[in-house]
Amino acid sequence: MLVSDAERERLVETRRAIHRAPELAYEERGTAALVVGRLRALGLEPTAGVAETGVVVDVPGARPGPTVLLRADLDALPVTELNEVDYRSQHAGVMHACGHDGHVSALLLAAERLVGDPSFAGKVRLCFQPAEEGRGGAKRMIEEHGVLEGVARAFAIHLWNELPVGQVACTPGPIFAAVDRWALTVKGEGGHAALPHRVRDPIVAASHVVAALQTLPSRWADPLDPLVVTVGRFAAGTNWNVVPPHAELEGTCRSLAQVTWEALPARFAQAVEDTARAHRCEAELDYRRICPPTINAPESAHLAQRIVTRLAGEGAAKVEGEGSRAMAGEDFSEFLQRVPGGFFLVGSRNEARGLVHPHHSDRFDFDEDALPLAARLLEELARESLSG
Repeated sequence: MLVSDAERERLVETRRAIHRAPELAYEERGTAALVVGRLRALGLEPTAGVAETGVVVDVPGARPGPTVLLRADLDALPVTELNEVDYRSQHAGVMHACGHDGHVSALLLAAERLVGDPSFAGKVRLCFQPAEEGRGGAKRMIEEHGVLEGVARAFAIHLWNELPVGQVACTPGPIFAAVDRWALTVKGEGGHAALPHRVRDPIVAASHVVAALQTLPSRWADPLDPLVVTVGRFAAGTNWNVVPPHAELEGTCRSLAQVTWEALPARFAQAVEDTARAHRCEAELDYRRICPPTINAPESAHLAQRIVTRLAGEGAAKVEGEGSRAMAGEDFSEFLQRVPGGFFLVGSRNEARGLVHPHHSDRFDFDEDALPLAARLLEELARESLSG
């Protein structure tokens, strides 16, 4: 039995309370207040307002030693929930559609258990982070508030509907992709649609840019290093018989390997500029980095594999195959760029109960039977890292 009946009840109650009252990035004041209240009830003295709405506290062990950080993310998404459950979102247009409510609940129970048995050496730093969903909360906590000062290892989990309850992806190396966002304006010279020889057509140029960008994954990147280049928006023109002066495109790049991620902006810009120039147009590119790839230190992945096997049995720890890594992004990568550690995906799908919808869906929900394993994995990652 991973947790007691009373602990499981608290896990579910906490998760559902947070789910009913979701808050967007840097607005997580109610969620932070709940976290602070629970930590103070354990006799801890948390610091609130970190990176606006984050919470940080250290749990001291029995004797001096290193520091291990555990993180949970606080923010929800701008999604209108369609689930007909008694804990559905009460905030219009906002929903916990990615499982962050479960992450907070799991870390709070891990905190409770660590405080109840502080037999480890060193201390465990609990980091409740705002603004994971593309708003830079991790980087702000690290660079503006020094949450990684003195930290030897960092860990986090993510409830994961791509795996069934009882399995955990403990993949060494890259597990989530880097996320880049780009916006492009292709500028030409407009005119009458019947006189194409007198214009510099940005639609034709932009169309060739779209095709050229698809050669980055197929002809530039190592085929063993996954790369995704997606155009999500293509807008041009206002009339059927007029060639417009410009075309606008927006999209994303997702790269799993560090070397590909580092080289990608320059190669992307070259493909855009050369293709636009070949069609007598100019290109203005705004290329932004949202987060780097999430890369697990091998020793941390192996530690997680041992813990998951002990907690959930043989075959529970997954290191390859479907569900073991994804081209999604995660800003816990900012922590793992600076200190070794790991990010592990705790299976939360239950097909028999219809809990199969993907993350960010307006019908996303997860099996709460995943919460005990999530909480115990966080606890044991800290304990074993501090046991020497």
